[in-house]
Amino acid sequence: MFELNLHDITPARFLAEYWQKKPLLIKGGFKNFQDPISPDELAGLAGEEEIESRIVSQQNGVWDLETGPFEEFDQFGDRGWTLLVQAVDHWHPDCAALIEPFRFIPNWRIDDLMVSFSTEDGGVGPHLDQYDVFIIQGLGRRHWRVGMPDASLQQHCPHPRLLQVTPFKDCIDVITEPGDILYIPPGCPHDGISLEPSLNYSVGFRAPAQKDLVTGLADHLIDHELTGQRFTDAGRTLPESVGAISEQDLAQVQQMLRAMIDDKDFTSQWFGTYISHAKHELDTTEPDPHYQLDEIAEYLDEGSVLAKLGGLRTLYYQNRSDSDIQLFINGERYLLPAAEKATVLKLTEQISLSVEDGKFFAKDEGRLALLTSLINKGYWYFTE
Repeated sequence: MFELNLHDITPARFLAEYWQKKPLLIKGGFKNFQDPISPDELAGLAGEEEIESRIVSQQNGVWDLETGPFEEFDQFGDRGWTLLVQAVDHWHPDCAALIEPFRFIPNWRIDDLMVSFSTEDGGVGPHLDQYDVFIIQGLGRRHWRVGMPDASLQQHCPHPRLLQVTPFKDCIDVITEPGDILYIPPGCPHDGISLEPSLNYSVGFRAPAQKDLVTGLADHLIDHELTGQRFTDAGRTLPESVGAISEQDLAQVQQMLRAMIDDKDFTSQWFGTYISHAKHELDTTEPDPHYQLDEIAEYLDEGSVLAKLGGLRTLYYQNRSDSDIQLFINGERYLLPAAEKATVLKLTEQISLSVEDGKFFAKDEGRLALLTSLINKGYWYFTE
């Protein structure tokens, strides 16, 4: 397990002074850091069809981008390229553990862990992102420059699928070493160039745009065949122009939309299912045949331990302390009574279920049925 060392900055202070405000260098954020994955293992993941990967390279000032899967790397040479693999936490449990120290940010805001390997002089060029990211230095060293948001920066495309920015003024100029961490808020330009073969781990965060939310809402209405209220205008008066949309009509349409969003029961169900969907494919393996309740109870009583699938999003919403709890797991909703808060916390805040946790689930038929269902979906699996 990785232990985050923020030095004299508590998580509360970090959120108050740095989160979405300004970048931060955390020297030695992970002491005695050991890479959870090797470059060869990362290359192996990049060879899988279902895993998203790309290589960004620059030779003699010419940028290029290729997408995986990759079987060979010799054609890229010894310098000037970077392999980036998305959602490594879905496929590599040891890498997934790197996300855990940052869970003072709510689960629904965490996106995935991207891992990159760079040769000497490798990088993706100066750019900015629209989401928060913690970048952890692993193997090797990297020269990083980070700036503050600047409206005067111009974006350009040195390659049709690469978006970079013009030169920027930096507020951080550092060579990162194993265990160092950079926090970069949205809109801050940054550029990292590898000084030697190196690994970097990027813990990225979700930041849905209004377009994403509206699209997700529309999909939810369609999937669940929800029509909602219809427009009515019993008090309509004679218009000055039949071609005009009146202020009254527009206000009523806005009111209809607001009424839907203001319905907290509806919004919580929609948002919970929407935001708990995994962005990338999960490495699920359903047991065949499925387990029966008595089998799971026996394994738990014998002291078996369970782990949560990497990349699985588990969230909950409870309107009041005495109200039912909506548990959301990978786009599915489960309704539990308020008395089962401990059950919900174990499923949403822990990445494993210990022997004691197993006995907690085994002693109640409802809990046992829920856990059995999750195991049969491949969301939790036995490790011992």
